[in-house]
Amino acid sequence: MSQGHDLALAGRVVAVAADRGHHFSKPTQERIILVQGHGVEGDAHAGPFVRHRYLACRRPRLPNLRQVHLIPSELCPSLLEAGFEVGAGDLGENVTTAGLDLERMPLGTLIELGPSAVVELTGLRTPCVLIDRFRAGLKRQVLSSAETGPAFKSGVLGVVRAGGPVVAGDSARVRLPFSSFRPLPAL
Repeated sequence: MSQGHDLALAGRVVAVAADRGHHFSKPTQERIILVQGHGVEGDAHAGPFVRHRYLACRRPRLPNLRQVHLIPSELCPSLLEAGFEVGAGDLGENVTTAGLDLERMPLGTLIELGPSAVVELTGLRTPCVLIDRFRAGLKRQVLSSAETGPAFKSGVLGVVRAGGPVVAGDSARVRLPFSSFRPLPAL
């Protein structure tokens, strides 16, 4: 488990993506609009209740803790070294960041994006079989073999606490929670 004091607290947005359909990858956009309590405007995963297809079929009235998917751009070079070329939006993320150790942030961390948007982290993104359907063998690359640190290296999920536009080049600032440090659960 990481200690909050060694986490980078400032980074930037590298790319933004959204898709109205439930596709694995999302096309990059010039900008996205985050809507408080809803998610990314026009994205298939937006809404107050769970939109993940598996969960929505079984428990449609669960609160949507997966409104926004963020992923660190630093993952891409390590995947490329393993033979997997992956770009912004390819793993279904809405926001690609640089300079932030997203998977090591504690539950409840607030990420300020651009001039006004705020996302509260709710959990790690759990890699599923769809990753291997996208690129055979990729799931193995995003599972952590380390005994400490996050179990997965495929980004984090969150809910929108304050809305606003987000574009590539925007700042990404971290506000750690004041409560006791709790690592992000897998969602």
